[in-house]
Amino acid sequence: MSENILIVDDDPVQRRLLDNMVRKFGYEPIVAESGDAAIALLAGEEGRRVDAVVLDLVMPNLDGLGVLAKMRETGLALPVIVQTAHGGIDNAVTAMRAGAIDFVVKPVGPERLHVSLRNALATRALQGELARIKRSRTGTLGFADIISKSPRMQSVLRTAAKAAGSIIPVLIEGQSGVGKELIARAIHGSGSRQAKPFVAVNCGAIPDNLVESLLFGHEKGAFTGATERHTGKFVEASEGTLFLDEVGELPPAAQVKLLRAIQENEIEPVGARKPVKVDVRLISATNRDLIADVKAGRFREDLFYRLHVFPISVPPLRARAQDIPELARHFLLRFAAEEGKRVTRLSAEALSLLCTYHWPGNVRQLENAVFRAVVLADGDTIRPHEFPQIASQAPDWVSTDSEAPALAASPADDDEDRREDEIIRIESANVAPPAAINPVGALDLLDDNGDVRPLEDIEADAIRFAITHYRGQMSEVARRLRIGRSTLYRKLDALGVAGDPKDVASPGITG
Repeated sequence: MSENILIVDDDPVQRRLLDNMVRKFGYEPIVAESGDAAIALLAGEEGRRVDAVVLDLVMPNLDGLGVLAKMRETGLALPVIVQTAHGGIDNAVTAMRAGAIDFVVKPVGPERLHVSLRNALATRALQGELARIKRSRTGTLGFADIISKSPRMQSVLRTAAKAAGSIIPVLIEGQSGVGKELIARAIHGSGSRQAKPFVAVNCGAIPDNLVESLLFGHEKGAFTGATERHTGKFVEASEGTLFLDEVGELPPAAQVKLLRAIQENEIEPVGARKPVKVDVRLISATNRDLIADVKAGRFREDLFYRLHVFPISVPPLRARAQDIPELARHFLLRFAAEEGKRVTRLSAEALSLLCTYHWPGNVRQLENAVFRAVVLADGDTIRPHEFPQIASQAPDWVSTDSEAPALAASPADDDEDRREDEIIRIESANVAPPAAINPVGALDLLDDNGDVRPLEDIEADAIRFAITHYRGQMSEVARRLRIGRSTLYRKLDALGVAGDPKDVASPGITG
């Protein structure tokens, strides 16, 4: 998913030039013809999509400095690159004091603008990560902090947001590593108890003989080794949220006491003479099939129905592939900052590899893979050879990266990567090879009757095969066929794929 760049300029020629450059860099431009139009756009729904702003300093009515002032008044913390035809120290200082992060002089060169945009987006990502960490520690993490572009995951978050306004018990189901605790924190941070404690307990990591003591507390001398009184996690989470991760791992005795705590809103500490009243919002999570555990007698049926009041099922990462590029970039910037590495981007080949892999360990595995790649990276770009373990386990992925791992990227290589950033990735599973192509990749020149096939049919099969072979990387397809991208898209239209080239994986070209 490409970032969205807002272009604000009253000059139509400059707007077209900037629009073309931004598209060439692989970003999505949004255009405003004046300062007032830019403020109106940023204040509306479309403003939420903007990741950075390229702002003309001199405009009629509301000029660039006025736009910066209004953004500051409304709390819009977007990176802004100011451009003007009148370069000078005074102008640059004024713009930077007003909130801009960079200053360029018209006509700005593509290389200069590209570097500025990359730095601006990296800065925004780091600022967002720092703010996200702060909100997580203060218990105010919200659903907007969860990185996702997948429609399926967005549906999950909308469902979870409805639970945030209530104290209804929530059970979050999903494989290990999909982000169940993150959703639990967002539910807590978006509800009325956000100012109160959020206490997380991993039920699968507690020895069976200590579960009751840790959850419900114990009195001094209640058992051997109980030298001090312990309040327990339920009391710690008083008036807040208690998150029971891997609740299916609780032993039977603890399940009985947990059921009573939910029913009566009171707990019985080990060794206590009377129960203790508690007020907690309960959120549970599991990677097990609790219904199967209930049928097998491993989990109490009455407790299951107490926990399963508002179930939320989180899909695995492989089922929401649209999230992989966003998450990968997010982890890249975070770990680059933590490790002090000047790594700013993933190459198109690396992203293709990550999107092809099935991620059995889900988001946690992706996070660790990017961490390792950042440590291995020598330049500012992460390439496929920084993911050796992923590449060895992705049989469907075929590398087209001819750069040797030991060689540093030359300027020509860097330009090539920028062009590859314009790719439109297509899931190869959705693009079936044409029937007229034999297994060794050669085109059949004769039809079933032994006659030479029409040239347009052979050309169509060649294009289909190239799209499949290069995994939908349209820049690479056009380059290998030695035609322009616009020519390629015209030929795709002739094959029955109209409009957006992202629709190329339609039945119109599957042969």
